[in-house]
Amino acid sequence: MTRKFAFMALISITGLAACETVEGVGRDIEKGGQAITETAEDAQS
Repeated sequence: MTRKFAFMALISITGLAACETVEGVGRDIEKGGQAITETAEDAQS
């Protein structure tokens, strides 16, 4: 029973860390897209 609880806790912690990582990657990609858009707008001006 204790091993099963420890395994479930490990899976939960790993899942939460993965969600945070994916969210951070999403923010980084969004910032990169904004930089490209701003550069393109500056080039057109």
